[in-house]
Amino acid sequence: MESIISVSGLEKSFKNHKVLKGVSFEIQKGSIFALLGSNGAGKTTAVRILSTLSYADAGTATICGYDVVKQADNVRQNISLTGQYAAVDEILTGRENLRLIGALKHLPNAKKRADELLETFRLEDAADRRAATYSGGMRRRLDIAMSLMGNPKVIFLDEPTTGLDPQSRLAMWEMVKGLANGGTTVFLTTQYLEEAEYLADHIAILHKGIIAAEGAPQHLKAMMPCVGAQLDFATAEDAEKARLLLAEAGIEIAGIAEKTPSLEEVFLTLIGENKEDK
Repeated sequence: MESIISVSGLEKSFKNHKVLKGVSFEIQKGSIFALLGSNGAGKTTAVRILSTLSYADAGTATICGYDVVKQADNVRQNISLTGQYAAVDEILTGRENLRLIGALKHLPNAKKRADELLETFRLEDAADRRAATYSGGMRRRLDIAMSLMGNPKVIFLDEPTTGLDPQSRLAMWEMVKGLANGGTTVFLTTQYLEEAEYLADHIAILHKGIIAAEGAPQHLKAMMPCVGAQLDFATAEDAEKARLLLAEAGIEIAGIAEKTPSLEEVFLTLIGENKEDK
């Protein structure tokens, strides 16, 4: 498959703190790529560099064959960015927000495109309401719709489901899938392992400034210890009752954890570090 984004040896420091330490990866055209990492891992820094909002200290990156530094204008014509917080004008209606973006981009068919996106993102009924009245999920959908006004070849979604309720998150996942099915390449950052697993064709785990592991979701899952199924309970007493009931049914329980493993612990497992070494 054809690569649409190519990143090689990206480095970035803020004062004495090195955030990116030689990050490299390739993204295939029309795929969903997930950059997975905990808060502060450098995901947003990488997105800012690739979207021409910041400069790397070292390394190179190209999007659609254009260098993100030397040919930044060409890169901007082919990409769109949705940040962690919905950037909508609350005074305007949903329809007006979309048409405003169309006017700024000098699109000849801005009104028609706005109507198409309102339908695609299930916002027709709220199209003429002020965005201030929208729920969090609706604002996020409108924000992504605004990013698609110019039919970008690549869209960057920086933690698009942060703060959304479970139902809105599932709806957002389906929309992201739909973008890729329509031919848009999606660069997704997330700190949710299940989100990356569900959405992405390829996952790269950013840990301590480096790509600690990458590959298709099934490849990364094969690197994890096999744990069967996991059940979460509010209290240790509830978990013990469940263990006894399952034991009576002949179902083996490997053990009861006090809490669900954190994403950091998943990273440490993948890259072979021990918690005691930290």
